[in-house]
Amino acid sequence: MNVTQAAYRPSESLPTVASRRPRLSPLMALWPHIRRYRARAAAALVALVVAAIATLVVPVAVRRMIDFGFDESHAGFIDRYFGVMIGVVAVLAIASSARYYLVMTLGERIVADLRAQVFAHVLTLDGGFYDTAKSGELISRLTADTTQIKSAVGASASIALRNLVLFFGAAVMMVVTSPWLSTALLVVIPVIVAVLIGAGRGVRKRSRGAQDTLAEASAYAAEAIGAVRTLQANTAEAAASARFGGEVEHAFNAASDAVRARAWLTGFGIFLVFASVVGILWAGANAVLAGTMSAGTLGQFVLYAVLAASGLGQLGEVWGEISQAAGATERIAELLAEKPGVGRPVDPDALPEPPRGEVAFENVVFAYPTRPGTAALAGVSLRVAPGERVAVVGPSGAGKSTLFQLLLRFYDPASGRVTVDGVDIARADPEAVRARIALVPQDVAIFAATIRENIRLGRPDATDAEVEEAGRLARADEFVARLPEGWETAVGERGVTLSGGQRQRIAIARAILRRAPILLLDEATSALDAESETLVQQALDLSMQGRTTLVIAHRLATVLSADRILVMDGGYVVEEGTHDSLVAQGGLYARLAALQFGETNRSEAAG
Repeated sequence: MNVTQAAYRPSESLPTVASRRPRLSPLMALWPHIRRYRARAAAALVALVVAAIATLVVPVAVRRMIDFGFDESHAGFIDRYFGVMIGVVAVLAIASSARYYLVMTLGERIVADLRAQVFAHVLTLDGGFYDTAKSGELISRLTADTTQIKSAVGASASIALRNLVLFFGAAVMMVVTSPWLSTALLVVIPVIVAVLIGAGRGVRKRSRGAQDTLAEASAYAAEAIGAVRTLQANTAEAAASARFGGEVEHAFNAASDAVRARAWLTGFGIFLVFASVVGILWAGANAVLAGTMSAGTLGQFVLYAVLAASGLGQLGEVWGEISQAAGATERIAELLAEKPGVGRPVDPDALPEPPRGEVAFENVVFAYPTRPGTAALAGVSLRVAPGERVAVVGPSGAGKSTLFQLLLRFYDPASGRVTVDGVDIARADPEAVRARIALVPQDVAIFAATIRENIRLGRPDATDAEVEEAGRLARADEFVARLPEGWETAVGERGVTLSGGQRQRIAIARAILRRAPILLLDEATSALDAESETLVQQALDLSMQGRTTLVIAHRLATVLSADRILVMDGGYVVEEGTHDSLVAQGGLYARLAALQFGETNRSEAAG
């Protein structure tokens, strides 16, 4: 049986195209963000052009000063020339300041928008993506890669545009000043540009590799820090440090390779540019000695040549940064190109109002994308009536939690249907489906916020009074009252300051606050002591009233009051009934009950 999920796209972790031919085209992905702030971009461009024009005016004043200012008959001109030059410098300073401010703030704005877009997109991706993705690598793309883009869009782009304008402006003025000298110099420029572009491709490829290795190191660091107490408990600090040190060394070597290539590119570009200027200067000096060119004209030409050479040389320097940004943009673009296998249909079917809370699985077959050849569910059919309490039990790996994964539409089945209130959830909006479900997971996620904020995650628009009432029903008020700041107490990252039972009660309070018609309990009381379990079970009994409830439990004592018990094994529902009827059947449930309750004799007698 082929149970591979149809929407699954094979991948190792996050996609990579490092082997493709290096190019700068990924930077075009930033164009929609730039266009959104086109007024600011246009103002920056105007300031850049004004600054470039002011710079290009200076050599003309220098030529006239050299040719006429030192002549006694025109001695009065020198004051005028220097006055004009001070004015030009003032315009240059104001325009350069405006250009820097506009371009840098534009870069900050674009990267802020890009980070928000990437984060929002990542939150829409489905379970198949997160089965293989590393959280540390995702964080690296959100931080390190976007910082690299910010550097390029801000400082590097500003320098590149400024020097492009200066280069072309100076080139035009060189032609106007001395066509024959310009011809010799402009023949060399295409060769220089070709060398810079070719070398820039190598820089970009190495930069992409350095960013990938840094992401791998970040991924391991995030994983290790998240499990630091486990590492310490197993005295594995030295091994973890050695592994991370190896990852960092690998990242350093990759970064050094990229820096080496960029340094070579910068040095070689500067040598080519200024060597050509020196050669042209030598030819011009001979022309002045021969009387075919004035000293002022040569001075003007040399200044323009220096401006052109400086512009081209600095382009060589920032080319490496832009190449690095292209690699970072490509990684971001790959992440944004990821499409969830579980998405919102173009024309979703509406769920009925008011909600009933009916759940059904119709011959559902499913395998996780990472294990396409192993069926987690192999033709499961079941129906839970509105308001019914159904427990799901069975050995580990039987497929119990997979029912919840599909009902929450983290995945879609390979075949069959999952319905809520009679609507196939594959044809419904996932958000609308999840809005009707409250979940209490076994592995509770607690955020680095206050207790009140953590409970309010269940319903962000809830009032403080509603949050506290949900906490009281979940018996969280019992420990909150002992905390120094009560409901406003910060609990630390992952709720590190709370016990397992306290975290579990916060999760139960979330579910109570959510007021959803369907309640999913996945080992909801597994982390509680006997006294707390009794109190929370009473709260859960209250919260179950009027709700359709599905309970996963290994401890059978917690499901004795269920209307029905489903027994799963190997991806199938193998038994169904009440506790007494299942014990009497003498099957899998009876064996599980015998282990936990010592009911062997009872099951044998019933058999």
